[in-house]
Amino acid sequence: MTAPSVPKHIAIVMDGNGRWASKRFLPRIAGHKQGVDVLKRTARACAQRGVEVLTVFAFSSENWRRPAEEVSALMDILVVALSREVNQLKKEGVKLQFIGAREGLSERVRKSLQDAEAETAHNDSLTLNVCFNYGGRWDVVHAAQALAATGEAITEESLSRKLSTFTSGDPDLIIRTGGEMRLSNFLLWQAAYSELYFSATLWPEFGEADLDAAIQAYASRERRFGMTSEQLPQSGSAA
Repeated sequence: MTAPSVPKHIAIVMDGNGRWASKRFLPRIAGHKQGVDVLKRTARACAQRGVEVLTVFAFSSENWRRPAEEVSALMDILVVALSREVNQLKKEGVKLQFIGAREGLSERVRKSLQDAEAETAHNDSLTLNVCFNYGGRWDVVHAAQALAATGEAITEESLSRKLSTFTSGDPDLIIRTGGEMRLSNFLLWQAAYSELYFSATLWPEFGEADLDAAIQAYASRERRFGMTSEQLPQSGSAA
């Protein structure tokens, strides 16, 4: 049996911004700016197709290792994009959530994140999780520390409840653009049974046709969750 045609939760590793800029003899930051525009269009396209949650990898825990000027520019892009786009996202019913460690972020950036979350908290057409200063290993360690602090037994179920994405559920489909074929410390626990789709398209060039190709590939796959094909229900979605 095939999966439902449209995944409820899509996650994207938005890779290729720097390479897109370099191909055009532009500074790397130009690729990141273009990537913000693509994210807006992709979020809108996901909502139109019935996707309920979109989770994107915007800035990893490891990205602090990049040149200081690029990191600073990324922070500026985030703050400016939020100041410009939150009102429109609110009108379109998009709920913004930022996932990742807030430590190490400037007060200006933290306030921008908090304000954007508060402004869109009651929206329900699409949840847009932006993983910023995030790492999959950090997420698991953070969840385990939270359980240890309360003395609660660490089980798969209890740890899952403490993960940063718990309210959104695990992604059905993870897309990585830019031609690389790895998760790069993104949603490691949550990806256990996600369908993976790798696109050669650089993120700033990712369009609706690329999104539809990923969704079509997802719809063609059988999601067995450890079972055999014969065990799956013959109607409805796989459990």
